[in-house]
Amino acid sequence: MEEYDIYTLPNGIRVVHKQVTHTKIAHCGFTLDIGSRDEKPHQQGIAHFWEHMAFKGTKKRKSFHILNRLEAVGGELNAFTTKEKISFHASVLDNHYEKAFELLTDITFDSIFPEKQIERERNVILEEMAMYYDSPEDSIQDEFDAIVFENHSLGFNILGTNESVRSFHREDFKKFIAENLNTSRVIFSSIGNIPFSKIKKLADKYLAPIPSYTSQRQREPFLHFTPQQITKKRAITQAQCALGRTSYPLNHSNRLPFYMLVNILGGPGMNSRLNLALREKHGFVYSVEASYSPFLETGLMAIYFGTEPKQLQKSLSLISKELKLLRDKKMGTLQFHTAKEQLMGQLAMSEESNLNFMLMMAKSLLDTERIESLPEIFSQIRTITAEQLQDLANEMLNENEWSKLLYLPEED
Repeated sequence: MEEYDIYTLPNGIRVVHKQVTHTKIAHCGFTLDIGSRDEKPHQQGIAHFWEHMAFKGTKKRKSFHILNRLEAVGGELNAFTTKEKISFHASVLDNHYEKAFELLTDITFDSIFPEKQIERERNVILEEMAMYYDSPEDSIQDEFDAIVFENHSLGFNILGTNESVRSFHREDFKKFIAENLNTSRVIFSSIGNIPFSKIKKLADKYLAPIPSYTSQRQREPFLHFTPQQITKKRAITQAQCALGRTSYPLNHSNRLPFYMLVNILGGPGMNSRLNLALREKHGFVYSVEASYSPFLETGLMAIYFGTEPKQLQKSLSLISKELKLLRDKKMGTLQFHTAKEQLMGQLAMSEESNLNFMLMMAKSLLDTERIESLPEIFSQIRTITAEQLQDLANEMLNENEWSKLLYLPEED
């Protein structure tokens, strides 16, 4: 028996819902298969700007009425933009669910992009960009993306550039949406103690009247990664480092094993190999992380940390040692079993959040056309072998084939 229900409207929009009986809170939202990678060079940042502008006025609401509609009943309205997705979502008490459904439909499909609001929000986004630039831990990640995905839209900063953000007007948003919106690539996902029959009625009421959009957009694949070593001086006190490479795409058979390998190396657990080596044993860093982000036809594996400049080379040597250990030595039986149990526990806890689960359902449907259950994922994890991880380590964890970006303090 499936844990969720799916309903496809004539215009192509799909509704996916999971009914849970132990909560009074409902979460729902639209996820669109549009992101910063779909921007042309002069459009950099427009997807994120659109996310902001969705709250600034529709054909029947002004900004205040949008913001007050759910807040007034204790709900929350939110949105985010990634390289391949835009999401508008809400959380409310279930007796206010229809308000959320209708409001989300309004801001997603009927925004009017008032010019006065564009000017006001332009300044907000420029301040957001300045805030990120002033945070080297954040800005190094954005700049590292641009180095790995050189001359490709996957390397665009999601916030855009100062020049591009200053250039946008109403017609630019309308053109971007027309170029990229395809209603068959739009998911409305939902979770709460609401029967699916009611969800279908609301979908027929609010979503069925939306015209069918059939953009023929084709995403340009990223094909050629060239390792680069770049050092920059910044007005900072710590040295910041990012290193990594392209990796497996979303639908690759190695995606889950590689995710497990990266989790062992530098995942969120305090017992990750990099955290134990750099922080717990030597006190060189406050935090160090390894991450893996799969995309449509490629992926990004990266390590990030900050440390005192005098400890930078020692930290890099420790990272090299851990990478070599994963390449040269197969994990022992007990250690490998523990790594599997840890990953399964982390995934189960992330699914405990109904909001996360609601967003995951939409992303999974768009990316893979299915939603894997936890038992299915656990079954796949249990089939991973230590030999498989060692092979992946030898293929992917050779830092001589990686890019590296360093931020070093300016000289006094």
